[in-house]
Amino acid sequence: MYKLVVSDLDETLLTSQKHVSPKNQAAIQEARKQGVKFVCSTGRGIESIQNTLKEIGTWNEPGEYSISFNGGMITENKGNTVLAFHPLDFELVKALFTEGQKLGLCIHVYTPDTVYINHINPGEMEFLKGRMEYVDLADDGLDDLKDQPFLKILFESGDFESLKPIPQLLKPLASQCEVSFSSNRYVEFNPKGVNKGAGLKQLAAILNIPIEETVAVGDHLNDAAMLIAAGLGVGVANVYQEVRPLCDVVTKADHNHSAIAELIDTYVLNQDASVS
Repeated sequence: MYKLVVSDLDETLLTSQKHVSPKNQAAIQEARKQGVKFVCSTGRGIESIQNTLKEIGTWNEPGEYSISFNGGMITENKGNTVLAFHPLDFELVKALFTEGQKLGLCIHVYTPDTVYINHINPGEMEFLKGRMEYVDLADDGLDDLKDQPFLKILFESGDFESLKPIPQLLKPLASQCEVSFSSNRYVEFNPKGVNKGAGLKQLAAILNIPIEETVAVGDHLNDAAMLIAAGLGVGVANVYQEVRPLCDVVTKADHNHSAIAELIDTYVLNQDASVS
């Protein structure tokens, strides 16, 4: 029996309007009534997902959990109590920041409660509307933050293909990181070994749930590790083509048509359903 469902947010649980559909909300509530834990797992920071937690009914609740920063932090939702925390070395962040500037890219750096963005462009401003708040970061502003812990740094481009060579281009730095891609616009850098799959395993261990009794659902490359790690790895219909072969099943519905409800109804509430 599946006891833990871990879901990506953007392009998976959330619609293009950045909300959880009523059908998804109802399915999540039914699963929770039956004792199934439903956990959001996101590359975003914990502060930016509070409205989503409210929509699914787990906001500020004891015994409910979230995985943020691609596995960089695990929290209990009650008071956002930190259970696991995996920061990046500041000198590594600084070196990546410098290389991102040389490439002329938009750069995000994440502390536990703030997203700082350098060289934001109009397309990224539009994409972030309704997703997260951020603070502009000057070209020489990173040193002012050196006493803060950093969970993640990423580069953004509207030309996704142009980002794919970056891990090889920056190999001496990238080899010290866990590198992933997301949302057809980001290349992300976490501490080595920190990813959504590791976060899933860590939370399952905390909850004493066997990994075979977990479900992960996502759409993009930064979800790949948790789709592989989970007992059942589910892609939504809009799953990125390179991720599809990693999925045990793919829903008929996409993120705009309540894919999570389909998953819960088919494989969680109907535990006799076969996986083919």
